[in-house]
Amino acid sequence: MGNCIAAGQIWMVWLISFLIAWELVWKAFALWRSARKGQLIWFVCIAVFNTIGILPIIYLLTNKEDKED
Repeated sequence: MGNCIAAGQIWMVWLISFLIAWELVWKAFALWRSARKGQLIWFVCIAVFNTIGILPIIYLLTNKEDKED
């Protein structure tokens, strides 16, 4: 009982760390864009629900920036 995490379970720590980082990156970008566009409903939904980046990705794909040439 010396180690808190068994050697065989270290992959789970890396997986969880990766998923947390993945979620934070997508969530931050989507929250920034929705706040800039004044879309309160999207902002609240993205901020409240943790979907491993799926909801922020859907938002970013459906609400692309209009580029002016």
